Amino acid sequence: MTAACFPPEEFAARRARVFDGIGPSHALLQGAGPVRGFEFPRQTNEFFYLTGLGTPQAYLLLDGARRVSSLYLPHRDPYGDDDGPTADEPDEVRRLTGVDAVHGLEELAAHLPAASVLYLPHAPAEGKWECRDVLRHSAKQTAADPWDGLPSRDAHFREFVRARCPDAETRDLTPLLDGLRLVKSPRELDVMRRTGRLSAWAVAEAMRSTRPGVYEYQLGAVADYVFRVNGARGEGYRPIIAAGPNIWHIHYYRNDSILQDGDLVLMDYAPDLCNYTNDIGRMWPVSGRYSRVQRELYGFMVEYHKAVLARIRPGVLPRQVLDEAADVMRPLIEKTAFSRTIYEQAARRTLDFQGHLSHPVGMAVHDVGEYFQAPMPPGLVISVDPQMWVPEEQLYVRVEDTVVVTQEGVEVLTRDAPLELDDVEALMREPGLIDHLPPIPAAGGRG
Repeated sequence: MTAACFPPEEFAARRARVFDGIGPSHALLQGAGPVRGFEFPRQTNEFFYLTGLGTPQAYLLLDGARRVSSLYLPHRDPYGDDDGPTADEPDEVRRLTGVDAVHGLEELAAHLPAASVLYLPHAPAEGKWECRDVLRHSAKQTAADPWDGLPSRDAHFREFVRARCPDAETRDLTPLLDGLRLVKSPRELDVMRRTGRLSAWAVAEAMRSTRPGVYEYQLGAVADYVFRVNGARGEGYRPIIAAGPNIWHIHYYRNDSILQDGDLVLMDYAPDLCNYTNDIGRMWPVSGRYSRVQRELYGFMVEYHKAVLARIRPGVLPRQVLDEAADVMRPLIEKTAFSRTIYEQAARRTLDFQGHLSHPVGMAVHDVGEYFQAPMPPGLVISVDPQMWVPEEQLYVRVEDTVVVTQEGVEVLTRDAPLELDDVEALMREPGLIDHLPPIPAAGGRG
């Protein structure tokens, strides 16, 4: 399917910038492969970014000399599912994507030999729930497996194209695409405001539905309802819903433990809407009231989080933002009577850590592009994710929002989720979605 979130002019403008970058050369992109099983197809991010087309087994050829974009698609299977427009609906494809020409897959081989310089993406293509860092780690694991070792679909495609076009010089298209994706357009920001609101609403509803005896995955089910009833296709990544000691495992994903009175819950979950997602992190007490130590540690991180947010602005380096926020927080540490020395030490280490402006966010939750070494431009969307570790007690404390750098400063896309501790406690006194469901015994949890 094609997302209705963007008009064809948006994709045409993106392709025009690629033409500017490749000059008279060609570029070729492969879309997502065939769907395995009865699953809604989800296009890879780079292909969707340039076409908006969700049809599996699609290819995009960009002729830089003529500035002509052509899609190569499968033909309609009369007995198959409707996975999107095909080569048999060229007018519809052109209307949705703004491309110049639409062909069947069988025609691509005849058009490629004209390319003397051919750009191909060298990075793995992100699909459903996928980020490039995770895909690269998976590829390394596969390569190291003596009983596997198969190349990725992306690597196989590059080798296949080189064999078909032995006279073409191949170059990497990834840096150009990464640079384009890093700074979001106004229409992209509109979509990301929607994903930010849904992320925040889901977390808020999970807060309302939290009580001892509930399973972690039941909070995820509440969030899923919020996502889908508001138009999202599903989740943007595997949810982190960690209670108690599970929080120490930073990317915990089992989500099958029971919430216990006295514990905290960490939730990090966002939807997939028009191939865009968001990122968020909140921690709240299962009992509905933060304990003294929980207020001490999480309260400090919330204050530091606000100090970072207040100093984000265009034209400055991320390191400068963190240094300025640390300068504000050091006097607070001096005035705070921490209940344990290890907590004060952890707070001081937090101010020295340079990863709190964590990563870009966009089509992937860990989106592409390098930004930390350059002044931040308007339209940059990043995760603000202050983190504290207390290894002596295996405590991990964090609070996260997704923000966009604006001309005036910063806009917090996930601001609808309560941040202040008193606001969280007040929200948790309200009835939640889970209160309206029949008490069906849960199964399969570890307890």
